Amino acid sequence: MRKKRALILGVTGQDGSYAAELLIKKNYQVHGVYRKSATSNTININKLIANKKIIKKKFFLHRGDLLDPVSIINILSKVKPDEIYNFADQVHVG
Repeated sequence: MRKKRALILGVTGQDGSYAAELLIKKNYQVHGVYRKSATSNTININKLIANKKIIKKKFFLHRGDLLDPVSIINILSKVKPDEIYNFADQVHVG
């Protein structure tokens, strides 16, 4: 039986990173989507990225943007997730 695959939109955010950690602990294969503009803001997932036992084995990153439907369709076609979690949003602290 294959591992369940989860796709997390907004994996670099607080909630997305917590979800990724939880799903990895539950033995999921976790695919996270991050925006190009978020590449320097990976503080919430840096420990997952740095863990050689996890990165590219249990945790995979994909660049995409909800404003670019082609990128999302390509990721969905490639990953074929069993579950999708959407934590993607624009944060504006005013």
